[in-house]
Amino acid sequence: MAEAHSAVAFSFTVTPEGYDVNINHEAIRAIWESGVLSWKKRIGRLKNQIRNGVFPASMTSWLFVVTLILGIKLSGLVDPSFGVAELIHKHVPGIKSAPHSVGIYCSIILFGTIAWIVKFLVLKYVLRILLTYHQWIYEVHGKMTLKTKLWFMLIKLYGGKKPLLMSYQASLPKLSVPSIKESVDNYLESVKHLMTEEKYNEMKKLAIEFQRGIGNKLQRYLILKSWWASNYVSDWWEEYVYLRGRSPIMVNSNYYGVDAVLVNHTNIQVARAANLIYAMLMYRRELDREELNPILINKIVPLCSAQYERQFNTTRIPGLETDQLVHLKDSNHITVFHKGRYFKVYIRHKRKLLKPCEIEIMLQKIVDDISIPADGEEHLAALTAGERVPWAKARKEFFSKGKNKASLDAIEKAAFCVTLDTEPQMYDPNDPSKLDNYGKAMLHGKGYDRWFDKSFTFVVCSNGMIGFNAEHSWADAPLMAQMWEVCTNYEIEHGYDNDGHTCGTPECQPPNPIRLEWDINNQCQQVIQTSMQVARSLLNDVDLHIMMFQEFGK
Repeated sequence: MAEAHSAVAFSFTVTPEGYDVNINHEAIRAIWESGVLSWKKRIGRLKNQIRNGVFPASMTSWLFVVTLILGIKLSGLVDPSFGVAELIHKHVPGIKSAPHSVGIYCSIILFGTIAWIVKFLVLKYVLRILLTYHQWIYEVHGKMTLKTKLWFMLIKLYGGKKPLLMSYQASLPKLSVPSIKESVDNYLESVKHLMTEEKYNEMKKLAIEFQRGIGNKLQRYLILKSWWASNYVSDWWEEYVYLRGRSPIMVNSNYYGVDAVLVNHTNIQVARAANLIYAMLMYRRELDREELNPILINKIVPLCSAQYERQFNTTRIPGLETDQLVHLKDSNHITVFHKGRYFKVYIRHKRKLLKPCEIEIMLQKIVDDISIPADGEEHLAALTAGERVPWAKARKEFFSKGKNKASLDAIEKAAFCVTLDTEPQMYDPNDPSKLDNYGKAMLHGKGYDRWFDKSFTFVVCSNGMIGFNAEHSWADAPLMAQMWEVCTNYEIEHGYDNDGHTCGTPECQPPNPIRLEWDINNQCQQVIQTSMQVARSLLNDVDLHIMMFQEFGK
């Protein structure tokens, strides 16, 4: 409650003598700093939207085009606007009433701007047309045809310079719709070896009937959608393959990653967690600012970057018929699970991102906390591991008001979740089962110690080994792999001190972790235990064996 009272900016008390107004200057300052940070981010996003909108041209090219046209016009040698500037000067309100010299300059600048807009639109659509060429994929590496070589040269010429993460999105071609005959033939080819000859002939007959009947109508719908949407299948794929699934997402959908098992950075759990949390937050900052380079095949052909948007600040919300992915533009905290308790941990202080050494102090306070979990709190995340419908009903009935709603919001609105495990994980060449157990710990844990609905849960074992569990609907695994690689590289570069703690000296006293409070009644606890039984049944049915591959070389 102390934190709640300190967050109040104004308070007053009424007495027989009058009233007394108290102003919390620290709270007002925090509100001001939050507003400044929010506007800085909005301005940054606006700048990036403008840069991406004009790509592959640049704002510098606008200055060059306008200056060139203005210089040629003023030289009197030739009119580069072919009389258009004069028409603008005579007919555009505001310009025609201005003094003659001012009107000339304004009309030429306006014409130059229009010419520049036409230029970048032409470049954008030329690049889109070039990217529709796919023959290079099927050619043997190192033996390109002349046509493909010319294509690569044109891509380099029109591909732009210094792209942001989302710069190529407007230039990527739409996903083409295959013909209905091609779709039916591919389907029959895929099931041919899975059926008996009799069953296959029956399926072939049904496929031909579909192709000649309702298939043509559905094909027209697909073509119509492809004209409207950049990708005619992605939203349906997300909806019907992932979000409408009512079975548990733990094991069935979520995926995992483990540490570089042959490298030992430090055995201090909170130090390892602090360094990687900071690295992930810096990675998030690069994503927000679009400073991360887009992936280019052969350093030339861009891939779609749309999935990056929901890597952080994203949660899957359960529903009765379908789930929903909720993404926030920003989040100022993470949540930490340790020994059955949830904590809210702020990641900024006075508009600055906390340093790894400051994050380590906060995590150590969590580890040193000897409080016990509230009733039902320890197994609470089993709701996210079980069937989706019971979780949706429980969320609406037990977590829609009061302290339960506030605490659930803290988890769902966090940048990501962190779990400080109480058990060690490792790789032992003499005992392969330890690596298997390591993989299982990241894939499903105990069924209640990972928030499976979160975009990803960062897991730190008691001996400092790390891993993650990621929800699948928001993106595919390569995005998590890329973040994992960038963050572990950061760790290698910055390292630890001689005692295994994070480097650096705290510049401030970081805010204390806030223990989340719950009021979970017996009825809700029964639902949690039912989901726990489903989760245990599922994880006990997992057979996982990880093989260590070491046969490298030619």
